[in-house]
Amino acid sequence: MTALARYRIILPVVSLAVLLAATFYMQPRAMSYFGLNLLFNLAVPIALATIAQMMVIMVNDIDLSLGTFVSLVACITATFLHDTPLLGAAMLLALILSYAALGALIHTLELPAIVVTLGMSFVWGGLALFILPSPGGTSPVWLRTLMTVKPPFVPMAVVASVIIAAVTHLLVIRSGIGTVLRGVGGNARSVARAGWPLVRLKALAYGLCGLFGVLAGMALVGLTTSADANIALRYTLLSIAGVILGGGEFIGGKVSPTGAVIGALTLTLAASFLSFMRLSPDWQIGAQGAILILVLTARLIFSRKGSVA
Repeated sequence: MTALARYRIILPVVSLAVLLAATFYMQPRAMSYFGLNLLFNLAVPIALATIAQMMVIMVNDIDLSLGTFVSLVACITATFLHDTPLLGAAMLLALILSYAALGALIHTLELPAIVVTLGMSFVWGGLALFILPSPGGTSPVWLRTLMTVKPPFVPMAVVASVIIAAVTHLLVIRSGIGTVLRGVGGNARSVARAGWPLVRLKALAYGLCGLFGVLAGMALVGLTTSADANIALRYTLLSIAGVILGGGEFIGGKVSPTGAVIGALTLTLAASFLSFMRLSPDWQIGAQGAILILVLTARLIFSRKGSVA
């Protein structure tokens, strides 16, 4: 493993550890099962959204509609999936297939993904408002039960994050299809010359993004017990930040599923840490950005040293 690859893995872990230590120093009571549960309460949907974004970044695209998409999923989950489970499940499956079709369309017509997904954000947002004009709905009982399970030793959010990291690591890093998908981001022409249909691969990448986006929306409703058309708007930027914070890059197919999950945990913890500091909500977003910039600056410095070495 090169020095650059080692730093790509180590820095997200160090940033999370430092932030966790600072939180425990400021609020010692957080160093408990209940405290950790509060700190990482919303980590699972953010981690799933980050993995969803990673699937698109992996093929050198970016999704600016993910936040509104997760909000739409939340609205469907809290209404149709609760009231008419079969219809709700069919609607969520249709959303995943729509994402796959969107990826195929972007590749076939050579459209800029950033523009297409920005346009789709208005479509998803409009559908969410149509389904749920005002906050409401109810989480399905089985989903609420799943998201509030209390495993021994560590909270559900931590256990679920480890599972998400392990599963996506096997899917993206260890599996053959994951290697091919990363190859699309690294050198699409070589992948095409090897006989792989790029349009299908792009559709698969976007379909996986849709799948994890659906899981993120469902997990969010399971935790909040209701939904809102604007409930996950911040997830677009949080997911991008989580991927980059976790060692991913916008080009080259360079992503780290484990790092992306750790990046999501770091961003979740940063919000809790800033709350402990009693910062005004108006300042918290800027402070989160400052923390992200500091970590990315450190990564850039170490990456350059690794390249020189």
